[in-house]
Amino acid sequence: MLLSEFKNKLQHLSELNFFLENSEKVPSHFHVTEVGQSSKKFIDCGGTMRNELTVNFQLWYSTDQDHRLVADKLRKIIALSEEKLDLQDAEIEVEYQQATIGKFGLKFQDGYFVLTSKTTACLDENACGIPLEKPVVNSVDLQNPTCTPGSGCC
Repeated sequence: MLLSEFKNKLQHLSELNFFLENSEKVPSHFHVTEVGQSSKKFIDCGGTMRNELTVNFQLWYSTDQDHRLVADKLRKIIALSEEKLDLQDAEIEVEYQQATIGKFGLKFQDGYFVLTSKTTACLDENACGIPLEKPVVNSVDLQNPTCTPGSGCC
């Protein structure tokens, strides 16, 4: 989710709710302790130069359940960050503490924000010589009477 999309969703909310993809709720007394922008310049395994820009939010909670972050306050934090840090409209990456600090993507679903799983990947599979994965054939296709040898369906 881009920062602009997040701000748009935030305008229509009075209450902030974040969930993990497994439906576990981030405790409602969380705080956004950081808003920042990160730039990563790197070379992938194939030798291609790459640049990555993200807006970072850090979600944190403690034992203090009396002070809760509301949408209006978060809007003000983001506005101040845009002014002071010259934030660009980039994908949001959320840091959230679990067994270790996890980095998550973000989406909006059913009136709340969902921390989405991020994965690693080879960015230049051709240079690495990684073979393409063969498609999984559904067992229903194997029973299809129109499937003939050499047709590519089985």
